[in-house]
Amino acid sequence: MEFIFSAVFTLLMVMDPFGNMPIFITALRKVSPERRRFILIRELCIALLIMLAFVFLGRQFLGMMGIKEYSLSIAGGLMLFIISLKLVFGSSEDPGANPKDEEPFVVPLAIPLVAGPGSLSTIMILSAQSPSKSIIWMAVLIASALNLIILLFSFPISNLLGRRGLLALERLTGMLLVLLSVNMVMSGVADFMAKGF
Repeated sequence: MEFIFSAVFTLLMVMDPFGNMPIFITALRKVSPERRRFILIRELCIALLIMLAFVFLGRQFLGMMGIKEYSLSIAGGLMLFIISLKLVFGSSEDPGANPKDEEPFVVPLAIPLVAGPGSLSTIMILSAQSPSKSIIWMAVLIASALNLIILLFSFPISNLLGRRGLLALERLTGMLLVLLSVNMVMSGVADFMAKGF
């Protein structure tokens, strides 16, 4: 029982719902308010399915594809870096664009923010330490449920900030994502240097 509490706490800290809250607010800023909750739940469900699949098949999949663990970190960091540049400098908006085109799908909310290199690597480490995969499976479910509850509070916060507040938050979030993405890449490079190709 102690192991599952430790695993849930570790996974929740790696998922970083409080740190991701401003990113979720920013990503869903252009989405109509009535669809935000649906999209949030959908993205977190996608992330949950990826993490559960990783519990059972992660190491085998990476091995079969010849992908090293540090590659997850570097690839996730590069994806986040591209997204963060759009947030910092803004993107040209097409006035005739369909609002549904603004809805995030899989990237960046499900991957790499929730089911990212940190979460997937942690799952692999916990799986190696755990006496049973069902314990890790339960830990992922509980941590994901807590993550969802915390992130649902991002909507009242976005209403409180208003349009200008969200724009300022978007720029700040972009800067934070630049730092996070560089950290992910450097962590992957350090791992590569330590383990070799």
